[in-house]
Amino acid sequence: MMLRWARVSDGKGDHCDSEEMEMGFNVLSGDEIVKSKRLIVRPRIKVWMARAITTVILWTCVVQLMAIGELWGPRLLKGMPHCFSHQDESPAIAKAFVPAKVVFPPKRVHKNNGYLMVSCNGGLNQMRAAICDMVAIARHLNVTLIVPELDKTSFWADPSEFQDIFDVDNFIGSLRDEVRILKQLPPGLKRRVQQGLFYSLPPVSWSNISYYEKQILPLLLKHKVVHLNRTDARLANNGLPLEIQRLRCRVNFNALRFTSQIEELGRKIVKILRQKGPFLVLHLRYEMDMLAFSGCTHGCDTREVEELTRMRYAYPWWKEKVINSDLKRQDGLCPLTPEETTLVLTALGIDQSIQIYIAAGEIYGGGRRMASLQAAFPNVVRKETLLEPSDLMYFQNHSSQMAALDYLVSLESDIFIPTYDGNMAKVVEGHRRFLGFKRTILLDRKHLVQLIDQYTNGSLCWDEFSVMVKKTHANRMGNPKRRVIISDRPKEEDYFYSNPQECFQFQDGALSST
Repeated sequence: MMLRWARVSDGKGDHCDSEEMEMGFNVLSGDEIVKSKRLIVRPRIKVWMARAITTVILWTCVVQLMAIGELWGPRLLKGMPHCFSHQDESPAIAKAFVPAKVVFPPKRVHKNNGYLMVSCNGGLNQMRAAICDMVAIARHLNVTLIVPELDKTSFWADPSEFQDIFDVDNFIGSLRDEVRILKQLPPGLKRRVQQGLFYSLPPVSWSNISYYEKQILPLLLKHKVVHLNRTDARLANNGLPLEIQRLRCRVNFNALRFTSQIEELGRKIVKILRQKGPFLVLHLRYEMDMLAFSGCTHGCDTREVEELTRMRYAYPWWKEKVINSDLKRQDGLCPLTPEETTLVLTALGIDQSIQIYIAAGEIYGGGRRMASLQAAFPNVVRKETLLEPSDLMYFQNHSSQMAALDYLVSLESDIFIPTYDGNMAKVVEGHRRFLGFKRTILLDRKHLVQLIDQYTNGSLCWDEFSVMVKKTHANRMGNPKRRVIISDRPKEEDYFYSNPQECFQFQDGALSST
């Protein structure tokens, strides 16, 4: 043991005091002992506090690192061969984890004549067709297109933005060899727009491209920014340059992809259906808004007729208020009721065991109106019955996103049957034509309601009714045909998006005139 020696000064020099060396320890006076204890205790407290603080900091760091490791570790380690072995994975599974490399075309270099802003109106498919038109117009005028604004004030009041429904990066990148598209205006122009320094107008419906050359382009050159505040049916069906027609198709069938979340859920629905066999998609447009707008009340009771009428008057932009439902039905301008649809499907010889996927919102009248259809075809399903509530949680209250799911399932179905020729029916019909003329039964409602009434009142027996229904629709299966052109009545001619014939990869001889 080492001995500590106290050095004492007596004025004569330093010496060792034997009494101060008891047991080899220093012997201090009382005051010196108190002072020494204070000097020892304070450093010990500081040391323990420092240790405690350090321990807390270290544990905090460890916890944070563990959390980061759980989140990023697997992603970072996937590419390290010494951490994960793929020997047990099949080539198909291993390939599935490799994201497909998207190669966008080179950018088109051109003189920019201005910036075009557009506000779409209507439902999903009405806006979809409008977006295709606006891209073609922007390309022809050599202007920069700002990513379109979607309608949030329509009956459906869907707050979804463009990027909530469509893959915005694919939309911009896949078209960059044709038209320059930006997510928003450059800062300087954005400030001008916020100050109201731009020109806004609704373009004329069914206009030829010369209208945009003579009326819209000068406004762009003058004001730099032009806002088209309504875009539905603003470009003609026919009489347009071939490059414009093909660009409309390219946008529709290639650039306007849905988001990965929507496409993934759409594939899941199709997979569930395919596991149980073939399926038919029935676009049963017997929804409250459709009936109120069209004034079609066949099969409704007095209370429902009053409810639909009140709703029609509640929307001032629905211009037609007084409507003769019976007359409109006889003209074929009403969607078929669920009961009428049941008779038609049965008469067409649709297998009663087939799955029927209802691509629509809530059917007006609910179970009471759907009873006959479900009795005749027991395998009636919809996305809400095929999926868990958690699958649709993020799509609820977003009608356009729900419609996008129905759109994807409609494209993949073995048979597609719309009961009304609205925008979805038309756009899906055209897309299925583009995919190889997939079977689409286009119902002749005007002729059908006459046959149905004759069968109901006993003028036709079932066999006669069935034969006539089949005969009527023998050439209405989505087969190749030329668009009907009515130059002075563009609304009545065949819609471009239901039959985009310029985009089909076959010879003109394959098109029939029927």
